[in-house]
Amino acid sequence: MTGPTDSPRPGESPRPDDDRPPEEEAQAEHDRAAQELVASGLFAGPDPTVVDDVLASPDVTPDVDPVARAQAQTEVHRIYTEILTRAPEHDVQPSLERVRQVLELLGEPHRAYPVIHVAGTNGKTSTARIVERLLRERGLRTGRFTSPHLSDVRERIAVDGEPITPEAFVETWQEVAPLVELVDERSRAEGGPRLSFFEVFVVMAYAAFADAPVDVAVVETGMGGRWDATNVADGTVEVLTSISRDHERWLGHTLTEIATEKAGIIVAGSTVVSATQDDEVAAVVRNASHALDARLVVDGTDMEVVDRQLGVGGQMLVLRTPAATYTDVFLPLHGAHQAHNALLAVTAVETFFGGSALSAEVVEHALAAVDSPGRLELVRTSPTVLLDAAHNPAGVESLRQAVEEAFHLSRVVGVVGVMHDKDAEAILSGLEPLLAEVVITRATNSRAHDVDDLADIARDVFDEDRVHVAERIDEAIDLAAARAEYGGQAGGAVLVTGSVILVGEARLLLRRGG
Repeated sequence: MTGPTDSPRPGESPRPDDDRPPEEEAQAEHDRAAQELVASGLFAGPDPTVVDDVLASPDVTPDVDPVARAQAQTEVHRIYTEILTRAPEHDVQPSLERVRQVLELLGEPHRAYPVIHVAGTNGKTSTARIVERLLRERGLRTGRFTSPHLSDVRERIAVDGEPITPEAFVETWQEVAPLVELVDERSRAEGGPRLSFFEVFVVMAYAAFADAPVDVAVVETGMGGRWDATNVADGTVEVLTSISRDHERWLGHTLTEIATEKAGIIVAGSTVVSATQDDEVAAVVRNASHALDARLVVDGTDMEVVDRQLGVGGQMLVLRTPAATYTDVFLPLHGAHQAHNALLAVTAVETFFGGSALSAEVVEHALAAVDSPGRLELVRTSPTVLLDAAHNPAGVESLRQAVEEAFHLSRVVGVVGVMHDKDAEAILSGLEPLLAEVVITRATNSRAHDVDDLADIARDVFDEDRVHVAERIDEAIDLAAARAEYGGQAGGAVLVTGSVILVGEARLLLRRGG
C-alpha cells in the first residue's frame, strides 16, 4: 500500500518511480525543492520564472545550485542596470588614463596573458570568434571580449568559448567596483568624467581573464582603436578586418581618418594581419605598420581564399596562408565575407604560434565548430526567418550578396530598424534590391531611429505600397511573416536587420517562442 506521505501535494508534480536511476531522482528532487523554495516567498530572491530559465539552461548541471544561479543572474541584471547609468558605449572619450589607473590598482591583469587584438568596421566579432575557436582547438584556455551583446550582457566576456558565469560576473564586479569608484572620484576631482559603460566592461574583462586564468585573450575593440579602452593592452598580433565608413560622428568623416583610428592598435614589432582594404585605407595601414616596424600580412597578397563552394549549412573552403594551404575546410557561416574572416583568423593564429602551419585537424575541427549568432543566422523555418546584424552600408552589401548566394528565396520581407546616428538611407537603399517589402520598426533603445521618420526615408527608397510600419518588434515580425507568405507563395522569408540591438531583441523573442 502507498502511505499518505507518498502522494503529491496540490500543485506538485508526481514523484518519480522507484526504479528511476538514483542520480536522476536526486536531480529532479533538487529542481522541485528549488522551485518550492523560490515560490514560497520565504526569502527575497528572484522571480520564479528566473529559475525556470535557469533550469532550462544547458550550463546548469547537478553540481550547480539552481537557486544560487538564479540569484546570481538577478544580481547580474542589477549590476548591468547600474553600469548603464554611465556614459554610453558609443561615447568615445579620448583618453586611456582612467582604464589604466583602475588596472594598475588591480595589479595590471591585462599583462597576465598575451592578447590578439581585433579592430575594423565589419567582421570583428565573427573573426574574433573564429580566432578563439582555433586557439581552443590547440588546447589553450581562452578569454574572448566582444561587443555589443545580443541577448545577455555576459556574452561580452567569455571564457573557454562560453559566457562568464553569473557567479563569476558578480565576483568580478565586486572586485573592480571599489577601484572604479576610486578612479571615478579622482577623475571628477580633476574636472573629468567617470569611467564610461564600455570602459567598465573592459576592466571587468581583463580582470576576469586573469582570475580564470586564461592562456590567451582575443579582444575586439569597440568602435575605434587608438582611444578604444581595450587598447591599454598590447597585442601580440593585431587583426584589421574590413574598414569602411561607420560611426563617423566619433571616428571621422573620411576613410583616412577612420583608418587612422583603427590602426591605432598596432604595437611596435608586432604582426598585423589585414583584410583587403580600400586603397586609401591600405595606405594608412601600411604606413602605420612601417612606422612601428610591424610585419604586415595582407589578404589578397600574402594569403587568399583560393576556392569557395556552397555546402549544406555553410561553405567549403580552400585557404592559403603564409604557412600552408588548407583544403576541404567546412565553415558553417554564409557569405564570401565570412570566408575571408576565416582566412584572417587562421593566419592570425599561425602568427601567434610563431608563423608555422597549424595541423589540418585543428583547422578543420575548429572551423566546423564555429558559430556567430546574429550573423545571417537561421532561427525559424516556415517561413524562413533570418537574423543579421548588418548596420552600415558595407555590411548590408555583404549581407545581400550572401543571402542571394546561399538561400533560394522567392520573396523576402525585411524587418528593419536602425540607430539614429546611422546612414539610414544608404542602409535601406542597399536592402531594396533584396526585399519585396519592408516593415519598419525600432529597437527598445534611446538611440533607435524614430519609426515614422525612418518610414518616410523608406518610402523614398521603396515604392510606398512596399513599406509597412510596426512600432514593436514582435508585431513587426508577425506582419513580415504574413507578408512573406502572401498569396501562398512558396519560398517566403523574413530578414531582421539594420541594428545589432534589434537583432538581439528579435533573437531573444524568437528563441522564447514569442
